[in-house]
Amino acid sequence: MSALPRVKAVIIGAGAGGPIVAKELTQAGWPVVLLERGQWYTANDCRKDDLRNQRNSTLGHPFGPDDDGNPRVVVTANGQQRLVEPSGPGYSNNAACVGGGTLSYGAMAWRFHPNDFQMKTVYGAQVPRAVEGSTLADWPITYDELEPFYEKAEWELGVSGDVSTDPFHGPRNKPLPMPPLPPTREHLILEKGAKALGLHPFHIPMLRNSVPYNGRPACMRCRWCVGFACEVDAKCGTQNTVLPTALNTGLLELRLQCMVKEILVDEHGKATGVAYFDRQGQLWEQPAEHVIVSGSAIESARLLLNSKSRLFPQGLGNRYDWVGRNLQGHTYTGAFGLFDQDTYDDVGPGAGIAICDYNHGNPDLAGGAMLANEFIRLPYQFVSGLRAPGVPRWGAAHKEFVRRFYRRSIAVQGPTQEMPFFESRVTVDPQVRDKLGIPVARLSGNKHPHTIEIGDAMTAKAEAWLKASGAIQTWPKKAGQGTSGGQHQAGTCRMGNDPRTSVVDRWCRLHEVENVHVVDGSVHVTNGGFNPVLTIMANAYRVAGHLVGGAK
Repeated sequence: MSALPRVKAVIIGAGAGGPIVAKELTQAGWPVVLLERGQWYTANDCRKDDLRNQRNSTLGHPFGPDDDGNPRVVVTANGQQRLVEPSGPGYSNNAACVGGGTLSYGAMAWRFHPNDFQMKTVYGAQVPRAVEGSTLADWPITYDELEPFYEKAEWELGVSGDVSTDPFHGPRNKPLPMPPLPPTREHLILEKGAKALGLHPFHIPMLRNSVPYNGRPACMRCRWCVGFACEVDAKCGTQNTVLPTALNTGLLELRLQCMVKEILVDEHGKATGVAYFDRQGQLWEQPAEHVIVSGSAIESARLLLNSKSRLFPQGLGNRYDWVGRNLQGHTYTGAFGLFDQDTYDDVGPGAGIAICDYNHGNPDLAGGAMLANEFIRLPYQFVSGLRAPGVPRWGAAHKEFVRRFYRRSIAVQGPTQEMPFFESRVTVDPQVRDKLGIPVARLSGNKHPHTIEIGDAMTAKAEAWLKASGAIQTWPKKAGQGTSGGQHQAGTCRMGNDPRTSVVDRWCRLHEVENVHVVDGSVHVTNGGFNPVLTIMANAYRVAGHLVGGAK
């Protein structure tokens, strides 16, 4: 293995968190190397194909990882195991490219609720069955500590929307930097129904330009949004915001198609850098003073577990067997509704209206979910995912249903707050290896029963909202069993004050190794009832500020 010149920090992963840390460190004068296993894609690399995008993988994912040579092992609740490709069900894929999921996401930009950071305190005694059998705990930080960094993410990357009519949001010191996009027909229909129920609808905060911002244009309202790269660069990902800023410092070297094999440590247990394969398959050593792991919850856990040495025979940070535990994502539940009027106006991105009335405060439930209308359903997504009970999958009756209701349907759903579960986990498979010979991730476990309860309750709320909005028929979208993960994957390197029940401390530093930090969703103790990306970004700013000595 050839060694390269030592740098101040090496960051692994150019997704939601890594580029923010890179920007903050390079602006503080640190020489940094950022290793990304994927490529730097643009909208030109992604045709507008219903069957091939990051949301529908019938013909594969355009932004990686490739199906060839990147398998995972999935173990079902009854113990059966199967090998899955990145485009297959159960893989829990997150795009492997510069920007990661932020290149092609729907771009919802939610702050967690203050209660999301204190779930055990708020619900432990109130809903004891939520705690029983789960690892529900409080975060070691509060909403108030993260608030300035939420604000920084909203203004530096750019968020549009209007939460002023949401009485349930946490305290904030500044409004969002951009106004919301004008409402769609679907938005207006649901707004009327929500108000009829006494709810509090508002414009979803989005990492999307509604007006020209930071040198990029406003959204052109096309239908190919979630799952696709934006043609006009109006979506605000890390690849078109903080990463260019970091590169402009001249202190960041971005190396693409580089897969990290392991984190290296010396005889005193201090990290000395990483070993990685370049695009030609050559193994290199990148020495560094600090190692920042930002590979997403599954891959970050995999890397730590694969980083075994004499001092860390169970993997780095895994002395108490917590690395890879508590894998969470979001169980999406809600309802579908059919209408006797047109609801579809072909104005993207589609999702625009939400309510947070049921995010917390539901009797006998530990949390809930924000509920929102769904992004535009492309034709294949409609025929494969939105079909009323009793409608056949093919034939004349199927065609008649599609003709009649493609433009007259609405989906409402939300990310259910999940109860962390110790046995829902990532390990490394003892036999299966990827194309570079690195042991692959092995996913196993199930959802906590209370997660299913919460999801069912949110389904009922979504159906009621649709009916109040004029739906002539509704049916539920209920939670399934099995591990959670997907693009909202979190929890596998829990943040906490006690090394025996967590992996990293409040500054996201491994309890066992002082110069290794984890900065992605894996440090989330709980994952809220919201999309987690803005929390990942805010925490990246917080940790980077502490690293350069600027944190309070």
